Amino acid sequence: MNTKASCFLVLGAALAVGIGCESRQGASGIRGMGSYVIPPTQGDPRVRPLTNRRFEQTPGRLARGRYLVEGVGECFACHGAPDLNSPGLQPVAGEEGSGYDFTEFGYPGLVAPNITPDPETGAGNWTDDMVARAIREGVGHDGHVLDPATMPYEFYRSISDEDLAAIIVYIRSIPAVRNALPAPTNPAQVVAPNATPINVPIPVPDQSTPVKRGAYLVQIGACQWCHTLRDANRQPLPGLEFGGGDLITYAGGQVSSANLTPDPSGISYYDEERFVKTIRTGRVGAREISPMMPWWYFAHMTDDDLKAIFAYLRTLKPVRHRVDNTEPVSYCRVCRRKHGGGALN
Repeated sequence: MNTKASCFLVLGAALAVGIGCESRQGASGIRGMGSYVIPPTQGDPRVRPLTNRRFEQTPGRLARGRYLVEGVGECFACHGAPDLNSPGLQPVAGEEGSGYDFTEFGYPGLVAPNITPDPETGAGNWTDDMVARAIREGVGHDGHVLDPATMPYEFYRSISDEDLAAIIVYIRSIPAVRNALPAPTNPAQVVAPNATPINVPIPVPDQSTPVKRGAYLVQIGACQWCHTLRDANRQPLPGLEFGGGDLITYAGGQVSSANLTPDPSGISYYDEERFVKTIRTGRVGAREISPMMPWWYFAHMTDDDLKAIFAYLRTLKPVRHRVDNTEPVSYCRVCRRKHGGGALN
């Protein structure tokens, strides 16, 4: 995991997690979702009509939502200003969810929206279904299709209905922050194969074993967003699932995402204890993990959930693909991209 480098944005991100994953390169920004409105595409089959559903706030949902948003979902890694001097790029206290302009990270025009309940600059006037549709179906509150290069809804589609409700209930509960952001620069064309309506219930998946629970957490944590290379149509490169090699370039430098498979070129040398300690500390021995890997958020997860993720990663098909951030960025014959240590393959 020392070379693991998932994208800082998720987020989505986080959930929004995207600044510079190669699978996201060429994406010029997140469309504004506050006062900046883009008319919906009339008759677009990817856009389902909104419903009037509302999610009841309960103590259980608040607790579960906080756990997901501040942990595996890493929502504030995108939707809030990072403390640039903190380990793991922690969010600036009091600005969680208030959005962020990533120009200073080397991404002019990339703006993550304010998702706090502020009615003028945030999501205070959005309905619950607007938020739900954006998270899982990739459609903004105003009906435009979101760019999957900057919002990983292709993975969030797996979020169960109950976890979705918990996330939205918690986001609704955070303090409203007035933060007017500049209008983003939007891509001329969005490649969004996974922007499709969800019209059926998404039940809580079987989590009866660590591997099954880990599979769910890896999916909703959008691990493949950075750790699986994509083609121009956003399809995974065959045979390289979780094989890393995503070159992430940002204002502070560049880093390549790690091979997470149990191949010797991946993390075969990890055991459960090392994995948990790495996520908890952001270090592998004396080596620091790049802040592009949002370990600070994942460190909020329970030991059992981190162990479940590791259990699932051990079941992956080994991929022989060496990625090494101590080596120069160079062409790789395996993935046909450039990344750290590419010439070693």
